[in-house]
Amino acid sequence: MTRIPINPDLLTWARERAGLDTSALAGRFPKLAKWESGELQPTLRQIEDFARAVHTPVGFLFLPTPPQEPLPIPDFRTLVDRAIVRPSPNLLDAIYLCQQRQDWFREHARVYALPVLAFVGSVRMDDAPEGVAEAMRQALDLSIWERQRLPTWTDALRQLISKAEDAGVLVMASGVVGSNSHRRLDVTEFRGFALADDLAPLVFLNAADSKAAQMFTLAHEIAHLWLGQSGVSDPEAGQLPAQGVERWCNAVAAEFLLPLAALRREYRANEPVAEEIQRLARSFKVSTLVALRRLFDAGFIDETALWRNYRDELTRIHALDRSRSGGGDFYRTLGARTGKRFARAVLSSTLEGQTLFQDAFRMLGVRKTATFYEAARDLGVMV
Repeated sequence: MTRIPINPDLLTWARERAGLDTSALAGRFPKLAKWESGELQPTLRQIEDFARAVHTPVGFLFLPTPPQEPLPIPDFRTLVDRAIVRPSPNLLDAIYLCQQRQDWFREHARVYALPVLAFVGSVRMDDAPEGVAEAMRQALDLSIWERQRLPTWTDALRQLISKAEDAGVLVMASGVVGSNSHRRLDVTEFRGFALADDLAPLVFLNAADSKAAQMFTLAHEIAHLWLGQSGVSDPEAGQLPAQGVERWCNAVAAEFLLPLAALRREYRANEPVAEEIQRLARSFKVSTLVALRRLFDAGFIDETALWRNYRDELTRIHALDRSRSGGGDFYRTLGARTGKRFARAVLSSTLEGQTLFQDAFRMLGVRKTATFYEAARDLGVMV
């Protein structure tokens, strides 16, 4: 049995990169502790199995030292006012996959002479959030009144995604990497990201989040596109991010979803704050944290009341999160996970012979030909 001399630090790095401890891998790799200490070397087969288990390219394990893996797009996430320095392999692979999809669609757009989207990069951070939010609503043909008439947050999210795609934005949402249900995305690591491009602007939503939170994330990432700024974010409506870009995008998203003018018309001053934010959230199909923040922005509550209610509401939301499952049926369909705009383009291109089936399967995350044709029928690409 030939054992391969590799730097044991790379094994430790790969395991920690995947967010795993030795006990989590002990069943599959009982000698892992000895490998990491340098007491024993693994075989080539064991190295390959280990690389798959920790979602690391096997070639990385033969490097002399652990590589640096910066995010390929700007990182706007913060934790206690500090940037998060080590992205998980799940986040990295989700971004890489979306970049591949964006590259494909950009070339597709050029071949078919699709129009350049003038809204991408059309504003600056010194533009007033109110004006930008109104421009976004007009471009997406979005009515606050129509959204208020929708029965659920899922319906409101579906409508917003559809409007964004009609305007030319690729919107993808999933709680896992690709179609791998074993690689769940962590909402505490990121909520979404934007890839700005004037032919193929793309927004990805972490579907492990609540529908109301995804509404805010989608609005926040669309603001990034209007700014022409790619980046990964963890937007939370009640917070004031340290980074100026995130603070500006939060302000635009809040005004986009719950304009202060509409809030002032519907605000009930005699209601307790906790009950009023629940009512406003139901009416406008936003999160209670958005409603709470807007009460403060409008001057209806002071800063002390804001943070007291914010802490209480955050505790309630976390309790709900623990009792529910993430994602939901809405994101189990191909059209939701990859976006209908992207999926239809790939399906059509493949059926026309312009794209190889193997490339289409990889980008769409399907494995069976029957699934491919079923998706083509469901999305109206073929009868």
